[in-house]
Parts: sequence; C-alpha cells; structure tokens
Amino acid sequence: MHHVGIKFAILGPEETCTGDPARRAGNEFLFQMQALTNIATLELGGNYEVIHHTTLLQQLINEGKVKMQGGGTFKGKRISYHDSCYLGRANDIYEAPRQVLETLDAELVELKRCRSNGLCCGAGGAQMFKEDEKGDLRINQERTKDVVESKANIVAVACPFAVPCTDGVKEKNCKIACRC
Repeated sequence: MHHVGIKFAILGPEETCTGDPARRAGNEFLFQMQALTNIATLELGGNYEVIHHTTLLQQLINEGKVKMQGGGTFKGKRISYHDSCYLGRANDIYEAPRQVLETLDAELVELKRCRSNGLCCGAGGAQMFKEDEKGDLRINQERTKDVVESKANIVAVACPFAVPCTDGVKEKNCKIACRC
C-alpha cells in the first residue's frame, strides 16, 4: 500500500472482530452490537467506501500501479478459483478475483460449479460448527471432487472460511495447494 501511495491506518489494540461470524451463525443481535462498536471506533470524521481486497488489487493492476512479473511460483501452474458465497452471490463480485489471477503466469481453470452456480463450502454460514447433515459426502469432499476434476495444482479462495476445501484436499491426500 505504501508502494502505490494509498494512505491507511491500523487500529492496533482497538481493532476487534467484524461480527461477521456471529451474523453468519444467525446471531444478528451480536453482529449489530459489534458493528455499532466498530462504527464508533472508525468515527474519525472520514467518509469510507468499503471494497473487497480483490477489487482493490484489480483496480491497482488496471491503473498500472501494480505490475505482475512473469515467471515465479505460479509459472505453468493450473489455478482454479473457489467462488466465495458472500463475495459472489451476495455482492456480485466474480470477475475481480479472476482478473487478478489472470495476471499470474498461470492457466486459470474454472470449476464445474462456479460463479452464481458455485458450491458453498458451508463454513460461511457457520455450518462448520454443527453436525453433518445426512448425505453421501461431506461438503468438503464434494468440493474436492470438483477441484480434482479440474486438474488444478492450486485452489485460490477469497473467503477466510473456506477451510473445508483445505480439509477435503488433505483428506484425499491430493497434491493441490489451497491459497487464500
């Protein structure tokens, strides 16, 4: 952020949770209380536009402020992108993460269930904290099947809750890296 001239601040010990996990688990009251606390902390006379980090990266690349160098870690790799439910379906952001990945020296491959038809890993809705529902496969196993079928070397995710994807890859003992 220094490199591209963006002014920013870090709250340090005043920074707290967004309350998002509570909201996803259905505790709207706790979320609202946390949101009000955060708004009060940020009330510094500023006017803020909140955007996702992939949107910011895409803008910086498009403006030429960030330039990707060829080669490197991703050269020749096949990368698939797991659409985050809340980023995608809730906020209609599908292209920014893909455009950032396309700047790497790699091949972007789509999963068979992607974009608005993506397969939710269940973690964002707090499903990771409850017992499995009846079915043949756990959600992480189902999503790992999609990843294996894509023949990707790397799965990129933009959701901090997409742990079930990582768990499924470990369980299947795949040679696939999950990157957030």
